[in-house]
Amino acid sequence: MKTRVTELLGIEYPIIQGGMAWVATHELASAVSNAGGLGIIGAGGAPASWVREQIQAAKKETDKPFGVNLMLMNPEADEIAKVLVEEKVKVVTTGAGNPAKYMDMWKAAGIKVIPVVASVALAKLMERGGADAVVAEGTESGGHIGSQTTMTLVPQVVDAVSIPVIAAGGIADGRGFAAAMMLGAEAVQMGTRFVVAEESTVHENYKDRIIKAKDIDSEVTGMSTGHPIRVIRNKMTREYLKLEKEGATLDELEHLTLGALRKAVVEGDVMYGSVMAGQSAGLVKKKETCAEIIADVMNTAQKLLNR
Repeated sequence: MKTRVTELLGIEYPIIQGGMAWVATHELASAVSNAGGLGIIGAGGAPASWVREQIQAAKKETDKPFGVNLMLMNPEADEIAKVLVEEKVKVVTTGAGNPAKYMDMWKAAGIKVIPVVASVALAKLMERGGADAVVAEGTESGGHIGSQTTMTLVPQVVDAVSIPVIAAGGIADGRGFAAAMMLGAEAVQMGTRFVVAEESTVHENYKDRIIKAKDIDSEVTGMSTGHPIRVIRNKMTREYLKLEKEGATLDELEHLTLGALRKAVVEGDVMYGSVMAGQSAGLVKKKETCAEIIADVMNTAQKLLNR
């Protein structure tokens, strides 16, 4: 399937893997790219040296394009931005801010820049700033979220900008892919389904928790702090929401979640760790290779779109 996004990125299928912190390592990114999508290494809050190591490892595992997601709140964002140029990364997606300060440097290096946006206003700002495309991410997604749903956000962003729009949030199968195309998107970004991929290095407990998730198992913490995060409910989230309701301070809440994502992803603590996942977790039923995931999504989507 060809779209402006596949042409822009030099990929076979318009499927991008979400740049999830601690989850989106070189193993997963290279596997997605080898399967015809665009794999993304998630820099998260990691140091620049780790990001460089991940990029170099991915280069050994794939000769296809792959990208890096830069969280602009990362203390080493400036250094990581330079690493992306030095390592000749093809694509960068950005989150949690405006990448304007790096845009000239990245564009001069031929890097395709795709910011993640949660509003029409931010999408327009990114287009004016030189972005090659945007990811319009709805509140259904896992991790840090905005307030608009994918169904309402994507078509409004499509109408507002002329650059390609990639839909994200709640998409985990061919039905979601087809729906995104009908809304005007030219690719999708999926995170939660790739978490359980065979090539994903996250702890098996984390994968199993997603596979067992029901439609009502997703909830949002941090609404009172202005930094809402979607996770799978567990003992930690119950305690967090209880403290939020009681008016706990930001420091008290942050203390509860300190290292919680790593605890879940690496150590497999799905009771007190932060099991970030989107509302699509209820659609994810089994572990598969990245190639099987992409084939399943595309086969189903093409049947629906060709009706």
